[in-house]
Amino acid sequence: MREWFEWRVLAALGVMVLLWASAYAGIRVGLEDYGPGQVALFRLGVASVALALYASATRMRLPEVRDLPVIFLLGFLAFAVYHASLNYGELTVTAGAAGVLIATAPVFTALLATAFLRERLGLGNWVGLGLSFTGAALISLGEGQGFSLDPGAFMVLLSAVCVSVYFVFQKPYLSKYGALAFTTYAIWAGTLLSLVYLPGLVAQATVAPAGTTLTMVYLGVFPTAIGYIAYAYAFSRMNASVAASFLYLVPVLAYLIAWIWIEETPTVLSVLGGAITLYGVVLVNRRSRRQ
Repeated sequence: MREWFEWRVLAALGVMVLLWASAYAGIRVGLEDYGPGQVALFRLGVASVALALYASATRMRLPEVRDLPVIFLLGFLAFAVYHASLNYGELTVTAGAAGVLIATAPVFTALLATAFLRERLGLGNWVGLGLSFTGAALISLGEGQGFSLDPGAFMVLLSAVCVSVYFVFQKPYLSKYGALAFTTYAIWAGTLLSLVYLPGLVAQATVAPAGTTLTMVYLGVFPTAIGYIAYAYAFSRMNASVAASFLYLVPVLAYLIAWIWIEETPTVLSVLGGAITLYGVVLVNRRSRRQ
């Protein structure tokens, strides 16, 4: 029974990594015809509609009134701010630089989990986190354009901080409501708080090519709705810092998907960075299971 349980958690993490990695290329496609804020609202709106249909069919219970402030705060950080900041950042930051900055999220998550969830990290955990970040940095440098912290890079870094806060402080609410329900509440809240972009979205949608619009629908259903629910499911069943370490796999797979989808070819240095990142993830998880 325990073996089956662990396989379900690993499967959920695998789904999350694949879908979130595909979002980088999808965002670049979307930004060709939509503004950064409009891309965020479009994918959140699609996800909200899909989850509303599921919630209605399953008679999902509504959150308690006393929890609404936290839900709106976490929805604001993890969805409204995170997605808009990432999109604005990708206007000027290269794919590799964005990937390495988002890859700092597990570092922030580990620090927050240590401070607020009283989770303990051993030396091996920190070595694994450091190796993974080093690998992500090599991926960034492997683009051949260098790595510079312009204003766009700080926007991406803001996204990493916001999603780290969400990952840590959602944990007690995952136990109370379940991964699917709480993620749904947070996405709905983030969507409502992103409606400031609605006028521009309506205008852009009338002239955007059908292919770009379909990409936005994909971003809403898969990386947003399904991806976040899969990660919340796994996150609620394992150590927060260990679950966050899997985020290091996202930039590695993102390069492969971008290569196939939008023909961005990774360099040898990017491949080396990916190998180091994978080793760091393995090290974090092996050390954590022993503790």
